[in-house]
Amino acid sequence: MRRLRILVHAVATIPIVVASSSTTRLAAQDLTPPSAKVIARIDTLHGDIRTDNYFWIREKTNPEVISYLNAENAYTAARMKHTEALQQRLYDEMLGRIKETDLSVPFRDHGYWYYNRTEKGKSYPIRLRKKGSLDAPEEVIIDENALAAGKKFSQLGDFAVSPGSSRLAYLHDTTALRVYTLYVKDLRTGALLGDSISSVVPSVAWANDTVLFYQTADSARRSNAVWRHVLGTPKSSDVKVFQEDDVLDNVGVSRSKSGKYIYISDDGFTSSEWRMIPTATSTAMPQVIAMRRPNVEYGIDDIDGFFLMTTNDGARNFKVQRIPTNAVNSGQWVDWIPHTDSVFIEFLEPFKNNVVVVERSGGLRRLRVVDLKSNATHYITFPEPAYAVSPTQNAEFDTPTLRFSYSSMITPPSTFDYNMATKQRELKKRVEVPGYDASRYEVRRFMVTARDGAHVPVSMIVLKNGWKQDGTHPLLLYAYGSYGATTEANFNSSVLSLVDRGFGYAIAHIRGGQEMGRQWYDDGKMMKKKNTFFDYIDVADYLEKQSYTSKDRMIANGGSAGGLLMGAITNMRPDLFRAVVADVPFVDVINTMMDASIPLTAQEWQQWGDPHIAEQYAYMKTYSPYDNVARKAYPWLLVTTSLNDSQVGYWEPAKWVAKLRALKTDSNPLYIKINMAGGHGGSSGRYDVLRERAFRYAFMLDAVGMTDSP
Repeated sequence: MRRLRILVHAVATIPIVVASSSTTRLAAQDLTPPSAKVIARIDTLHGDIRTDNYFWIREKTNPEVISYLNAENAYTAARMKHTEALQQRLYDEMLGRIKETDLSVPFRDHGYWYYNRTEKGKSYPIRLRKKGSLDAPEEVIIDENALAAGKKFSQLGDFAVSPGSSRLAYLHDTTALRVYTLYVKDLRTGALLGDSISSVVPSVAWANDTVLFYQTADSARRSNAVWRHVLGTPKSSDVKVFQEDDVLDNVGVSRSKSGKYIYISDDGFTSSEWRMIPTATSTAMPQVIAMRRPNVEYGIDDIDGFFLMTTNDGARNFKVQRIPTNAVNSGQWVDWIPHTDSVFIEFLEPFKNNVVVVERSGGLRRLRVVDLKSNATHYITFPEPAYAVSPTQNAEFDTPTLRFSYSSMITPPSTFDYNMATKQRELKKRVEVPGYDASRYEVRRFMVTARDGAHVPVSMIVLKNGWKQDGTHPLLLYAYGSYGATTEANFNSSVLSLVDRGFGYAIAHIRGGQEMGRQWYDDGKMMKKKNTFFDYIDVADYLEKQSYTSKDRMIANGGSAGGLLMGAITNMRPDLFRAVVADVPFVDVINTMMDASIPLTAQEWQQWGDPHIAEQYAYMKTYSPYDNVARKAYPWLLVTTSLNDSQVGYWEPAKWVAKLRALKTDSNPLYIKINMAGGHGGSSGRYDVLRERAFRYAFMLDAVGMTDSP
């Protein structure tokens, strides 16, 4: 295809005031929007003049930029000050639904029982174990509160105990940039070993108690290399066992559940190539399991004597093939679970005598158990019409027990142990939600016909009594719709603060996810990406026409790629929503996808398109939120971001807000809230997360005039 160098954006015609330290230090009582005090500048990037008036906001080390962001926060705080009491009430309500001191359900691995404890007043969990029996003395593996002491941000990445249970490898990030330091702890003495390695990215995998594999990234933070480290040796002697130079692919490393192999995955959005190293010969070089082929994706598991491949080779909804482990070089894979148009195979959970096939049909996940001796299969059934279920904490290979987590919009997360031989299940724990009564709520699930005839599932929770479908109730409509990520209809105790006030809470399972199979994802990316936005708009339009809510009572919400959705629908149908909350939104699509130095950019050319290609640029330009801001009225807008967000740069939402202020013709509120220490997910501590959520909900309630509602 013909490739172009493209000038992005036209110069704004509205004069804007210069951004100096004196003009951007906004006092809390100053209610003038900061971006009304910022000059339009023409900047230079890579030698090309970019007529992007707000590109300078990307200069993170510039004190003027930090001053401007602080001014935005001060403006938002001043304009939201009247909701502070409401924010506190919401925080207290949400915190009141959490059992602050609690234990997770222990799971068994290599003779130990592992579990977590949370304690009232502490922001992070304490990771624990007991040897042999739950009556044994408790060992503290790691206290995340101690790790976080004195730090504005603290996040534990991968966490792996060695096969002999004597050592712990963990990754810790204090920057919010998802760049970790690897530490190794001797669990017998509690001492940290001298094997600290910086600038590591997830994840890590033990071959044995002395050999450890880890990953590093390139300059764009793309995971591109796997290294072998022998405990007690300097980092300089570590061996790079694999490196992927193709910027479209990401590398991963893991230990198979059987314990027999180290897997190195090398995946892009359209093709895969996996390698393996037997843990018994950990110094061997990795062997390719199946060569990469265009448009063929696959994943690998192993059972006794066989590799299993879950692949889309000639199977849009994926199938499972197998091959003897000693014949992998022959390439003679045999179909084991065939492809079907009606069932999408997501992944496998392998055991010694069974394989659990995690699949999706009719928009809902199913668990199919296959007996490896008899080939008999059966399904685990669930009682509700809409739910979320997933295998969890299945560390042991040789066991008849599958553990899974189950929830619905009215059922709190519930941990079950399921005996795959007897088909009996045991509820180990249901998360306690103080004061919660499920009988007060009702779940609705229905299909909305989109403009092209596609049927979009919608899951919704409302009060059982007092809620009427008469158009008078406010409604929060959430969606994501990207990367094939499925939005499950699971339990959310926080949203009850809205539902209890008369809100409906709905999830639109739009294209771009995989709720309805692989085609659902394919029809919501690249040159079909606008289906994602159209689906959301069509669902919102249906909810209004069917009197679930009204245009002046409907609130839209999404984050990250779902924030792109928010930006697009705000430009396309601003009249349809009273308010929009866009969290860490990916809104500057063209500029970001032009710059391969930004994390995630290059590999996502297969997700959104490559703007260096004329046809793809033209399509992206039709929906990119930043490029389509126009002189017209917009709904209430709250935009959130974090200064250290490594996935969506803070400058994207900051630029978007500045441009909106310059062009929008209404007087509706437009706020941006910047977490100056957080990352893509905001703050790391659980109490800070609730504070941030209370702020969002207060904005929503303010938008519909319910700040004083009980």
